[in-house]
Amino acid sequence: MILVIYDGTYEGWLTAVFEIYEYKLEDTVFSKNGACDALLFSSNHVVITDFKKANRVLNGLKQRLSADGFSSFHKAFLSEVNHIEQTMFQFAQYIFSTTKNVEEDFSNAAVWDIRKATRLTGKEAHRMEAFVRFKLTKDQLYYAIIEPECDVLHLIENHFKNRYADQRWLIYDAKRKYGVYYDLENLSTVELEFNQGPVSSKFLTEICDEQEEFFQHLWKRYFSSVNIESRKNMKLHIQHMPKRYWRNLIEKIPPINKK
Repeated sequence: MILVIYDGTYEGWLTAVFEIYEYKLEDTVFSKNGACDALLFSSNHVVITDFKKANRVLNGLKQRLSADGFSSFHKAFLSEVNHIEQTMFQFAQYIFSTTKNVEEDFSNAAVWDIRKATRLTGKEAHRMEAFVRFKLTKDQLYYAIIEPECDVLHLIENHFKNRYADQRWLIYDAKRKYGVYYDLENLSTVELEFNQGPVSSKFLTEICDEQEEFFQHLWKRYFSSVNIESRKNMKLHIQHMPKRYWRNLIEKIPPINKK
């Protein structure tokens, strides 16, 4: 058993695939840096991300996949489902073993699992576009905190760039500790670390614009007024808006006790 350790990035994984073929490694298991479970009787192969090697694998995939299939392959990686790297490698092996297009061969377990992972990422991206709630800071920056199941921030950034082109904004993924900042012209990736743990409600209240609380109150009133009590269906409501999103939705956050 060979433990293939990479840095957790897509390019790092692609480099790992290249080196598995380059060094003819067999019986491999992927592991991200910092999350390595020691395997009994295993040896380690540490991968240093190499963009030239990664691009060679990408070019090979591009030649054998349709445009949608090539895009879906990356989205499967972003799903972060358990053992997705292993599934993707099995899928890549299948692709490289034939000249035929195998994207619709759902009799193959890896092909089917890639399709499921891709759909999961797409569904999560769609939900994030709907569930992002911005707040205004004192320096006129609109910010939002999200914690999606999949790593979809870069998939949704253009949606918000087009929709809020006249505003400075930051969307921060608290789960992965990075965000996307828009400065009215360009998008950039930023990394933020909060030394005292999760961002507290008190801290967010302190940095908010003076009128932000008023507008949040208006939004909660609107949300409450459009709900018809006699037609409330919590099971359906949770199906469309799972509880894991509630902590970052203004209409679901209970009022802060100011005492």
